[in-house]
Formats: sequence, C-alpha cells, structure tokens
Amino acid sequence: MNKIILTGDRPTGKLHVGHYVGSLRRRVELQNSGDFDKIFIMIADAQALTDNADNPEKVRQNIIEVALDYLSVGLDPAKSTLFIQSQIPELTELTFYYMNLVTVSRLQRNPTVKSELQMRNFGTSIPVGFFTYPISQAADITAFKATTVPVGEDQEPMLEQCKEIVRKFNSVYGEALVEPEILLPDNAACLRLPGIDGKAKMSKSLGNCIYLSEDPDSIKKKVMSMFTDPNHLRVEDPGKVEGNPVFIYLDAFAKDEHFAEFAPEYSCLQEMKDHYTRGGLGDVKVKKFLNNVIQAELEPIRNRRKEFQKDIPYVYDVLKKGSKVAEEVAAKTLADVKNAMKINYFDDKELIAMQSAKYEETVD
Repeated sequence: MNKIILTGDRPTGKLHVGHYVGSLRRRVELQNSGDFDKIFIMIADAQALTDNADNPEKVRQNIIEVALDYLSVGLDPAKSTLFIQSQIPELTELTFYYMNLVTVSRLQRNPTVKSELQMRNFGTSIPVGFFTYPISQAADITAFKATTVPVGEDQEPMLEQCKEIVRKFNSVYGEALVEPEILLPDNAACLRLPGIDGKAKMSKSLGNCIYLSEDPDSIKKKVMSMFTDPNHLRVEDPGKVEGNPVFIYLDAFAKDEHFAEFAPEYSCLQEMKDHYTRGGLGDVKVKKFLNNVIQAELEPIRNRRKEFQKDIPYVYDVLKKGSKVAEEVAAKTLADVKNAMKINYFDDKELIAMQSAKYEETVD
C-alpha cells in the first residue's frame, strides 16, 4: 500500500506560529523525508464557508494568503500537491454518501465540534455544513486514500470519526476505503500552542496570534506583551514554568544553538528553566530571548514569502495544476465507492444482463 499524506488549513486568514509548530513544520520535514509516495495539501475553502457563508470574500481573499504561507515555509509543488478543496466536486458527493453512515448524536458527541460551536456562539443557529464538518473531513481524507494525517491535537476526535466512517462503509459495502492514522507532533508543546494572552488555543478569531508573515516590530511587541507566571512579580522571586506561555513557546521553538547565539550563559533550555524556577531570572530577559528565537525562525520564511508575492499568477498556477491532479485522484476513489455501493448502474454489465434475462423470460 502506498504511503499517502493528506492535510490542510482553512483560508480564513494568514497562518500563524500555532499552525507552524503544530503541523506546517512537520509537513515540510515529511515532504523532504522521501518516506511518502504522495502528499496532498488542501486549502479548505469549502469548509471555511460553513461559518463564513455571509462573507465569501473573506475566504476568497485568503486563498492566496494560505498559499503564500505554504510556499514560504518550504512546501514544494514538485514534491507536494497543493490544491483548493472547492475545485474537487467529488468531495461533495462522497460527503453526501457518508452522511448516511453517521448519526446526529454521534456528531453532537464530537469534542472538537462541541468546543468549536461553543467558541463561535452559534446557539441554536448552527449551520448544517459546520455541524457535519467531521463527515466532510472524512471525505477529504478518504478521497486521496490517505494513510497518514499530520495535524494538531485538537483534530484527534475528527480523525477518530473518520476511521469510524471508513470501518462502517467497508463493513456495509466491502473494502473500498483506507483507514488513516493521525500523526501528532513529537514535541508536546507543539500539540496545541496557547495564545499570547495565555488562552488555551491560539486562534485568528481571538486575535491572540503571531503570524508567520508579521514584521519584526509587531512580533517583538506581541512577545513582550505575553502572559507569564502571574505570581512572578520580582526578578528574585521563584517562577513557575509549567503552563507559562513564554516557556511553552520556548519548548516549541528553542534549540541549543539559539543559546550559544542569544543567551550564552545557558547551554540549553533546561538550565534557563532551572534558573527561573529558583528565582533570579526576570520575565523581560526570558521574553527578549524568546523574541530572538522566533525572529530567527521566521525571518527566512518572511523573506521567501516576499519573493513569492512578486509573482501571484505563478502561485495560482501552482494551485490550478495541483487541483487538476487532486481531482483525478478523487475521481478514481469516487468510482471505487460507487462500485462498492453498486450505484454505478451504467457500468454494471452484470446488472444489465441479469435484468435483460429477467424480462426476456417474461416475454417468453
């Protein structure tokens, strides 16, 4: 069996460092590892419209922002297929068939759906498309027969629901779909990076993000305003690193070589943590170090983005070609699904022959 990756992002704004440490950085590593036969990276515009139906221009304008972020972090169209979800009509048809295999109560129990609904304050006015997102995501994954889905921790319930749909379909209709496996970040801090305000999730809608394309001054301002240990009031006070957003970010970004360059008095992050814990290390100094680390990580990404921004038609051409490739693959999967469900009437010669014989007997 081929090893295939499918992953993607909603085009509701530029991508941020939470996306980067949670998935983007890993995608580039996997792309360059040579361990996978195919890699599909999807810009999920159709899914973004489920809670932006009254503002399609927001989605339309952010397609290019996400594509630029993809290219700037190192996703290579020669190695990965970059495509737009809405340009693959087969995904909609697969979603329709899968809906018959999932109950409303099962969707209501999905932890990711529950938290997303709560965050958006839909109340009783929940868009059906948004509510059924786990089903459409299953269509996205299975259309490309993905074996591996590298995502953040918050998507784990979605992958479990996808696996349930695959098992149900294969048990009812016969083996046609591939059951995917989730690939979570190795670094625990990367599972879900908190917002700079200390909130549990970094989110564009909450405005607590550091964007990959932000200028150095904006990044510095955000880092220096980050929440830390509220009880660490004086430099000499012992500090707490557990749950401290600044140290969570350092867990996600800091490498030993950063200390040699920006904080030579420490050889590694653990030494800095120990100093902070026993007291004598101020928050400002730690934030200045974090700023240097993030700036070093994002500067080459920002510079590559500026180069791609000079040729927007090229970026759209990449997406157009990728969407064509993706549709060809999805069309083959849809054919397999319809064959398994036996709704491929015009291609089913056995059915036509059987019914022909049936009515020939009637005539006789």
